[in-house]
Amino acid sequence: MKELILAKYGEIALKGLNKNTFENLLIKNMKRRLDPLGKFHVTKMQSTIYVESEDGSVDADTILEKLKTVFGIAALCKAGVMEKDFEKIAEGTFEYLEDVLTYARTFKVEAKRADKHFPMKSPEICMELGGRILEKFPHLTVDVKNPDVTVTVEIRDTNAYVHAVRIQGAGGLPVGSSGNAMLLISGGIDSPVAGYMMAKRGIHVSAVHFISPPYTSERARIKVEQLCEKITAYCGDIAFFCVPFTEIQEAIKDNCPEEYFTIIMRRLMMEIAQRLSEREKCLALITGESVGQVASQTLSAIACTDAVCRMPVFRPLIGMDKTEIIEISRKIDTFDISIQPYEDCCTVFTPKHPKTKPTVEEIEKAQNSFDFSKMVEKAVAETEIKIIRH
Repeated sequence: MKELILAKYGEIALKGLNKNTFENLLIKNMKRRLDPLGKFHVTKMQSTIYVESEDGSVDADTILEKLKTVFGIAALCKAGVMEKDFEKIAEGTFEYLEDVLTYARTFKVEAKRADKHFPMKSPEICMELGGRILEKFPHLTVDVKNPDVTVTVEIRDTNAYVHAVRIQGAGGLPVGSSGNAMLLISGGIDSPVAGYMMAKRGIHVSAVHFISPPYTSERARIKVEQLCEKITAYCGDIAFFCVPFTEIQEAIKDNCPEEYFTIIMRRLMMEIAQRLSEREKCLALITGESVGQVASQTLSAIACTDAVCRMPVFRPLIGMDKTEIIEISRKIDTFDISIQPYEDCCTVFTPKHPKTKPTVEEIEKAQNSFDFSKMVEKAVAETEIKIIRH
């Protein structure tokens, strides 16, 4: 029996006149994700995307595994394709779902009749097919509230589709539908989660990382690249910018009051990230900050950091606690990499007693005690760029 994948929309269904644009971008992202596997027919009809291997060489489970991290898909189903004839649908259901129904104890039938020319209405399909299933599998009983198996029949324009397993998709909006933004990524737990969350809202993510050799190791940089590789499963390909930051950090240490080291460092990182963003046509910055998590993430400190920003700064984790952030990092498989013990530049020259309630005036006075402008320009000019692909 012919089998294909049905991808169901989430928010895209609500996009009105823009729906077609979102659909086409989602299909483009799905094709890109499937490219390494071979060639596929990917078509749309009636708020559903149909996916099937052109030569049948790729099984449905492999396709599902690839597509379950594509943002914009609410759910995925493996479906058997049948003629729009009730007797053939019943026989096809027995054949296609034999294993599932044999090992279940309870079931129910749901029907969706998009093709209103089909002679049976949805309740009739449910009742008649449910009766046939009970005759064929007499060990089953009907449970409409909490069944082991829900047999779904969709009568669509071209065919009938039968399925019993619905896999939750990644949700959100197709990556690229909401513009570009630059993620400031460290080797910690938070920033990869922040990138994942903004990609879920349709933002295409580039990433900037700061290195300070010999205070940070090459292994620390590799760790961040591995984090980027992990989130490409959701974000798509990532332009990775690696900024040499040692000279600037040493200048901060030698010329600024210790209690302001971290906030001045954050302000200079923001300045460099904005300059790189202009190259990439990014309209916003993304950070993994959460209110009160560390001294540089108090409201006062965040206000001092934002005072140098000329573009919006998105902080999707701002109201989350560490347990919630870790839960997402485990879900997207970045946690085990993030906890590897390779320190990044944020831990270099950390003050013993950082100021938790700084003012913008204090920070500007401390930062202006040294002219960092040429060092910033040099760091931007010497930034290395690498494309990290899924």
